Amino acid sequence: MANATQIVPPDTAPNSRRHETARGLRDSFAAGLGMYPLGIAFGLVVVQAGLPWWVAPALSVAGFAGSLELLLVGMIVAATPLATIALTTFMVNFRHVFYSFSFPLHVVKNPFAKAYSVYALIDEAYAVTAASRDTWTPWRLVSMQAAFHCYWLGGGLTGVLVGSLMPGPIKGLDFALCALFVTLTLDAARTRQHVPSFLLAGLSFAVAAVLLPSQALFAALALFLILLLARFVLRPGHDRRGTTDA
Repeated sequence: MANATQIVPPDTAPNSRRHETARGLRDSFAAGLGMYPLGIAFGLVVVQAGLPWWVAPALSVAGFAGSLELLLVGMIVAATPLATIALTTFMVNFRHVFYSFSFPLHVVKNPFAKAYSVYALIDEAYAVTAASRDTWTPWRLVSMQAAFHCYWLGGGLTGVLVGSLMPGPIKGLDFALCALFVTLTLDAARTRQHVPSFLLAGLSFAVAAVLLPSQALFAALALFLILLLARFVLRPGHDRRGTTDA
């Protein structure tokens, strides 16, 4: 009987769906602690702008992107033309194209789950996967993204409720999302090897802000990609020898 195959119950298998879903939820906690208050701030902004309460969850479902949603609130209030809104949406979310180069989307095989994973590929999800060296599974990845969506939706509804009870507006709420991005960026800087990339990012935005202030975000992303490719090609030869000598 020594050669008998041991059958592991599904619920106790190391890579079971329940186990991987729990891992995804745990992965979402750190950034989720920042997303929920940001969702509250977003809900408050919606109420303070004089929009109906349902605008907050509607925007969070139609376009799950915190920075874009905050911009859309102001554009809706200002009755911005649809063409301008469409161009702004493209410019703001264009950075997600670069996320796909290293985001572990390939592990998701189910077409519906993959479609949702693409839809829910937000900055926080990318930052968590980029900072982790673990092997990602579809259940872990999608559960983490779904948790982020719940944090944001729940925070927005909470903000709408709180905003309807407040006697006056609160200034500076739209800066909360920027603060979270700064925190995620600093958290991703694990070693000195990451410092050149952050310096290149800062240089890219500075150059874009001076040369193309009206399209600084798009220009900065394009320049940053070019600089990263140049850094990869021109990196010291001993970094490449490790792969060629093997």
